[in-house]
Order: sequence, then C-alpha cells, then structure tokens
Amino acid sequence: MVTISVREPHSLVVDEREAPKPGPGEVAIRVQRAGICGSDMHILHGSNPFVVYPRVIGHEFAGVIEALGAGVSGLAIGDHVVADPVISCGHCYPCRIGRSNVCAKLQVIGVHREGGFRSVAVVPEANAVKVSPKLGLDVAALAEPLAVAANVLWRTECTSEDVVLIYGAGTVGITVLQVAKMRGARCIIADIDADRLVRAKEFGADVVINSREQSVAEVVASELDGLGPSVVIDGAGIPSLLEEACQVAAPAGRIGLLGFSPAPCNISQQKIVSKELTLVGSRLNRRFIPEVVSWLESGALKPEGMITQSFDARDARAAFDLIEKHPEQTLKVQLVF
Repeated sequence: MVTISVREPHSLVVDEREAPKPGPGEVAIRVQRAGICGSDMHILHGSNPFVVYPRVIGHEFAGVIEALGAGVSGLAIGDHVVADPVISCGHCYPCRIGRSNVCAKLQVIGVHREGGFRSVAVVPEANAVKVSPKLGLDVAALAEPLAVAANVLWRTECTSEDVVLIYGAGTVGITVLQVAKMRGARCIIADIDADRLVRAKEFGADVVINSREQSVAEVVASELDGLGPSVVIDGAGIPSLLEEACQVAAPAGRIGLLGFSPAPCNISQQKIVSKELTLVGSRLNRRFIPEVVSWLESGALKPEGMITQSFDARDARAAFDLIEKHPEQTLKVQLVF
C-alpha cells in the first residue's frame, strides 16, 4: 500500500508497505481522501512539539471499512467513515468532565501513532465515525478541521448574538468562519493576503480587513461603534495578535486561541481585568465530528469550495511543495488514495 511518512524532520518518504490488520476493537479503513493540515507541515519541518518520529502522518481522512477486528459490533464492512484522530483514556479528570481532547494520556492519530496517509489505516472502532454514502468522502474528510472550529466556538460560547473577529483567512480561519456563520454570528476576518480575503467573502465574511493596509483596531471600532467584537479567534498564532485581541475585544468578550507559538507575548492584565475578558485555549475537538457530519449531511455546512487542489497520494511531495512554496494558492489540499 502507498504510505506517506516523515522519517525525521525535513525527510518526507513515499513508499510501499504491507497493509496493517486490525486488532481487537479496531477497524481497517481503505482510505480514499486525506487532507494535508498545517500540523502535518509542522511535523515535516520539525516544529510540532508533540510528534514522535518516524511517523506515518495524516489525521484528516475518510474512506470505507475494509476489515473488522475482534469485538467490533457498531460498524460493518463497506461502511463509509471519517476518522476522529483523538484517542483518550476515558478515565482521567479531563475525560470525566467531557474534555477528552486534552486527556492526560492523549494520543493523536498521525502524531503519536500511525496516521491516515496510507492506503489502509487502522483505528479504534470509536474513532471511525459513520457517514452517509451520499456524502462525498472528499467532503467527509473536511469534518475534522470543521470540528476543530466547532471546538473553539464552543470554548468561546459563540451564539447568534455575537460578532466574531477572526485573525487569519487560511484554512483555520475559513473553517471557523463557516461554523460561526452557520450559528448566525456576524463575522469579521483579518489577513495580510488580499486573495485570501476575497475567498473569505465568498465563504460569507461580513467584513474583511487587509491588516497590511488597514488598522484592525480602527476598522473594528468603526464597524461596531467603538464597542469591539464579543468573540475573537486567533487562528494565526502570532504573539502580537493576542495583545491586540485584548485591546479590541468588547467588555465581557471571549478570546479563543487555536494557533500557538513558543515565543512570549505581552498581554495587558489591566485589559483582561477591566473588561472581564475570558481567554481560552482550544486543542483538537471534543467528539464534535458526529455533529459536524450531521451538518454536512443536512447541507447546513457546504465546505466543498475549501478543496483547492487534489493530488494522487504517490505525488505527495508535489502537494507538500505547493503548500510550502505557494500557500496563497491553497486552502485545503487533499491526497487521493
């Protein structure tokens, strides 16, 4: 089977390997579509702090059940499924309070254990979410990044009453935009790339800000009569943005962090206290994929336009090179197995 792995930082390997067999409680998925995520790029570059090398990467993938391990009863051969990459223990404090995405013994498919960039992937039964055969597996493979967006909007308690400012109009920002719009929120999105902002308008952004040419603070103040957005989502992970987010957020606002950097950042305790801001981190997703699948199947979300390119899995190097050299041309690149 075709397998895509990172042997060590900067070493992407595409080779043929024997297909794995499912063990007890596991299923084998014949992968058909898999999306390349920014975290996959970070693993390749050696900047993902969580990965263990060598690693078969990939955590956004969908396919068809090919084999069942002993004890599997909730799925059948031929079922269409999308993977949830979050594997948790179910017993620790985060798991007991419904926060399995930050399990004390967290394992992530494609990071801590072998991922979905292979013709056949083996995952626990609980991590294979059934989807309707009527839903294209290319769209089904978008469920994971959309679930990440759902998680940060849950963490920030976003509703139709909110105005959401999103930093970054890349994949993360566009997924957050779609879920927030589905919930009825008004959305403002800022980026330094004009083409990405055009795309953000196509996905429903109410206001776009070219932060290379305009002051985010000034535009937001003008649009919102000086009050500021009630929710701010940082999908870029640039330290200076958190400082600005505290400045522009409305009193009682909530700030959600998706991107991160090891570099320190300056934030004003005075702003946090005086406005009574809530600052939250968001990692992966807390079992939101079944709900996201229902949105996709009902048509409440229509993210097909996110898929900007697809490559045969054997051409993975070309796919990674495109993302690396021309990120402005890509939103979601998928591999076809």
